[in-house]
Amino acid sequence: MAGNDDRPDLSETFLQPFVSYTSPSATGISLNTESIYDWKSDQWTVPINLGVSQLVKFGAQPVSFQLIARKYVEKPAGGPDWGLSFTVTLLFPK
Repeated sequence: MAGNDDRPDLSETFLQPFVSYTSPSATGISLNTESIYDWKSDQWTVPINLGVSQLVKFGAQPVSFQLIARKYVEKPAGGPDWGLSFTVTLLFPK
C-alpha cells in the first residue's frame, strides 16, 4: 500500500465526459461533468459544469478567460449545491 497508514483507504472511480464548441471568434462553450463514485460509501458526487471562455490578446500575449457554473445533481450529505469558478490562463504558443 502507498501513502500514510493513518489515512483511510480509497476506492473511487472518476468520470469526465464533455462536449465543447469554439466559435470562429474564439469564444468557447463547454458542458461536462466531473463525476466521482465512492465504492466504499456507495455514493455518487455529480456536478454538471457549464463553461464559457474567451480568448483575447493583450499586445502579442494571448490570454484565455473562463467562467464555469457548477450545479450538483448528486452529492453526499452536507455537500455543496452549486459552485462558480473563474480562470485566467496566459498562453505561450511557439
